[in-house]
Amino acid sequence: MTTVEGAARDERAMPKGRDLYVILGALMLAMLLAALDQTIVSTALPTIVSDLGGLNHLSWVVTAYLLAATSSTPLWGKLGDQYGRKRLFQASIVIFLIGSALCGLSQDMFELIVFRALQGLGGGGLMVLVVAIVGDVVPPRERGRYQGLFGAVFGVSSVCGPLLGGWFVDNLSWRWVFYINLPIGVLALFVIAAVLPKTGERERHRIDYLGTLLIVGWAVGLVLMTTWGGTRYDWTSGPILGLLAGSIVLIVLWVLVERRAAEPIMPPKLLVNRVFALGAAISFAVGFAMFGALTFLPIFLQIVHGVSPTLSGVYLLPMMLGMLASSIGSGQLITHFGRYKIYPVIGTPLIAIAMWLCSRLDENSSTLSMSLRFALLGFGLGLVMQVLVIAVQNAVSYEDLGSATSGVTFFRQIGGSFGVAVFGSIFSNQLASNIGRLAPVLPPGFDPSAVQGNPQLLDRFPAEVKQRVLHAYAQSIDSVFLWAVPVAAIAFVLTWFLRELPLRATSQTRDYGEGFGAAPTVRSSRHEIERALSELMRRDPKAAELYDRLAVLCGVELPAGSVWALCRIAKDGTVARQDLADRAGVTIEEGRPYVDQLVEAGYVQRRDGTLAITASGRLVADSLFAARREGLARHVEGWEPEEHPELADVLTRLAEASLGDDEDGDLLRPEPAGARKA
Repeated sequence: MTTVEGAARDERAMPKGRDLYVILGALMLAMLLAALDQTIVSTALPTIVSDLGGLNHLSWVVTAYLLAATSSTPLWGKLGDQYGRKRLFQASIVIFLIGSALCGLSQDMFELIVFRALQGLGGGGLMVLVVAIVGDVVPPRERGRYQGLFGAVFGVSSVCGPLLGGWFVDNLSWRWVFYINLPIGVLALFVIAAVLPKTGERERHRIDYLGTLLIVGWAVGLVLMTTWGGTRYDWTSGPILGLLAGSIVLIVLWVLVERRAAEPIMPPKLLVNRVFALGAAISFAVGFAMFGALTFLPIFLQIVHGVSPTLSGVYLLPMMLGMLASSIGSGQLITHFGRYKIYPVIGTPLIAIAMWLCSRLDENSSTLSMSLRFALLGFGLGLVMQVLVIAVQNAVSYEDLGSATSGVTFFRQIGGSFGVAVFGSIFSNQLASNIGRLAPVLPPGFDPSAVQGNPQLLDRFPAEVKQRVLHAYAQSIDSVFLWAVPVAAIAFVLTWFLRELPLRATSQTRDYGEGFGAAPTVRSSRHEIERALSELMRRDPKAAELYDRLAVLCGVELPAGSVWALCRIAKDGTVARQDLADRAGVTIEEGRPYVDQLVEAGYVQRRDGTLAITASGRLVADSLFAARREGLARHVEGWEPEEHPELADVLTRLAEASLGDDEDGDLLRPEPAGARKA
């Protein structure tokens, strides 16, 4: 079977019309579930702590999900390639739903943390398999458009998550933050089971299980160290030093294992690539700041300012909207001008300034003052996140493209895990110290965690005592943001050493999923290049101009409609006249003049109601496909497709899939009187 016939077979296997939209709707629901679960919990955290206790473990409610989702995504991706994505996707939904139900049923903080990790395990599968399945069911030229819709899901989750979390707490219960996943997830599960075909080629992998376990080991060790240090144990105590030493050993073992792994999760050579190393370090700092702010700003708003959980989500809107605006705006500017370094150089000091301004907030800060600070923080974050992905994609070889993209996201998520843990430790220490100073004026048995869940308890105290307690909370949370300032400042220094290389065309395509930074992901190099090329194909000239240009390049004197029909017939080999007319959306009589020219030229034969490609027609079609492929190859200049069989195959398949496409079938419609004659 020729690659042209293979492309036609793949195209025929893809769902069409209503089935496609139903599948995409179910996939978007699944992605929304996983993306929401990192932001929806933030405004419910104070109430959760009040109900379950365990103030010192607050950060682990967020961290457990992040670590599980981040570490599992590479496994889900490769298992899906190897055993089929449909079943793995269904399994990830089931795991996510079980985790959600158990989170809602949790009776203490330990149970909630364990079940959040289970939920994160399923969430990691949702994120990576949704992205892969879109590539299976959507034609290449249309992937850019539909992937833009999935990018919008990240934006929606960023804005709506805190609002929904607060609304559930106010009107139902914090447990509904998790229960809401069940009906949506079950609907997605049934739709996927009924409509999604078993598509996608199987690909054998040597899965790096040991590397994954070592990542989990050292990440958990370091997060435990930052969580327990200064709270449960002294920083120089045996358990803390033991965790540090053990984590260092695991990191060394991880590097050694990755050097020997056939398909390492993180190729060691990436870590010595200067652009990737700097991008990963900056991404770590950005995750540190972003997740820390999302976790502790609602606590500040609900306790210090006494706003409801729902209203605390409203207060966070300026931050989310600022992030969306700068992510989209910087992406468009990069596409237009081809320069990217300036955005993290501007964004990181904005993050540092915003964090410092947040550290100056107190119980008397106005709504306008807080909104402006939150918007500045979001704007700075949005300027940095997407750009780091672009920078590393532009600096690595083709075979490392997928790993580099996933690696930047991985370090952002790990940074978020550390940020939440470190902020939680600082907050707990400062709060204990500040409340301790107020002990003489507080009633016996005063419980800070009870106040977090129900700030109205402070109304029972005299006005002066209430004011001093609120100030103690404000000071404790302020210290969290103050400690984030040097982290952002270090990131700012690192941005000056980030090399700016001339952008490949593929690096100028926007990926809003990465720009919004909502969730972990893992991508293969093949997926990443298909995404970028499909986005670039959306910018092609109108179909008539494209086919006219190809005809000129190949020396073919045919109108655009005939060129389309030739490519379509060549892909199918033999096609019924009615089927060709149906693909073009015309009657047989309307399309006949275009086919007549192919028959007269000897490129096509009519046989009992069918159209068959001839040997000379095959040669002409092959030259058209080759010209199209050459045009696409210019977008990946510097990656040498002839040295990478997979990249060469991607270019060939995309070239063949994008010619004779049903979307261009209206070229066979008769032109209005007076229109251009071909």
